[in-house]
Amino acid sequence: MDTMLAGRFHLDSKKFAVEEVPIPVPGPGEVLIEVKAAGVCLSDVHLLDGSLVPLFATSDTVTVGHEVSGVVHTLGPDLKRGLTVGTRVTLEAGKTCGKCAGCVRRRPCTQMLTAGIDYDGGWAEYVIAREDTLIPIPDSLPFDQAAIIPDAVSTPYAAVVTTAGVRPAQSVGVWGVGGVGAHNVRLARLVGAAPIIAVDPLPSARERALAFGADYALDPAAPDFADQVRAATEGRGLDFAFDCAGVPAVREQAAAVLGLGGSLILVGITPRPLTITEGLTFNYMCKQVRGHYGGSPESVSELVRLTAAGRLDLAPSITDHIPLVDAADAVSRLENKIGDPIRLILVP
Repeated sequence: MDTMLAGRFHLDSKKFAVEEVPIPVPGPGEVLIEVKAAGVCLSDVHLLDGSLVPLFATSDTVTVGHEVSGVVHTLGPDLKRGLTVGTRVTLEAGKTCGKCAGCVRRRPCTQMLTAGIDYDGGWAEYVIAREDTLIPIPDSLPFDQAAIIPDAVSTPYAAVVTTAGVRPAQSVGVWGVGGVGAHNVRLARLVGAAPIIAVDPLPSARERALAFGADYALDPAAPDFADQVRAATEGRGLDFAFDCAGVPAVREQAAAVLGLGGSLILVGITPRPLTITEGLTFNYMCKQVRGHYGGSPESVSELVRLTAAGRLDLAPSITDHIPLVDAADAVSRLENKIGDPIRLILVP
């Protein structure tokens, strides 16, 4: 039987290893993708350290990885889209369960399955994909850049464009300028937000934020932090504060510097409770908190078009390329912020 290498996480023992497994065979409506690039995301780290628990796991062992690009290798039966072998694609980071009308209509669903968490993802030489989760990519878009679109880029894109609905000249704060936050800054710039204030304790991350289009880059530990935000927004406070770190202290700080009608957008994920200790002023200022999770099929397609049109260059987002067999080292580098990576790419 033909075999391949895959980064497998054993849910019962909480052990991760790159193992040799059979190459999967596509079923009806599926295709086999030859993986060319796979991103390493903080969600992958959270899965492996146990802080992110699969809600709808289909087996007790899963191939990790939800940021994937490659080429169509083998066609399964009963396809409807006219896909051909060799087509260059990126894969949506999740799929609907298909059990209800909301899922069929591709609306947000409480049983949205995530690749590399609930079912096998792309830290492998080959991966199975349902045909409706494939987004063709042009020859001009490199595989490494295409791979990170379905999460690292589409998550903040949907947060900025859909959940927040940022308009030109509105003020935006971004807490945590890592893999997601760095793109949140770039996308806020793309839609015309002003000013854009990046917030991160790491000096290197603040420097990167300025290079990516932030107008200000602040240290959250600065004793006059709130005064700096007020000065940057001419006393109005922020229209939108994006928590890309998933840290309770961030949410408290961000909520406190929102202006009239301002919204805190929860982009980063954490299992810890959401608490806002601000009192009457939160009500008086008509502030809001909005949850956000992932991207959408539309956001991935739109981002592919934006990159193809030259509106968004993702080359600066690729920190390094790492062989698939060294996936554990890549996880360690991201978890410990060695080199302050934006996105590390696994290459089979």
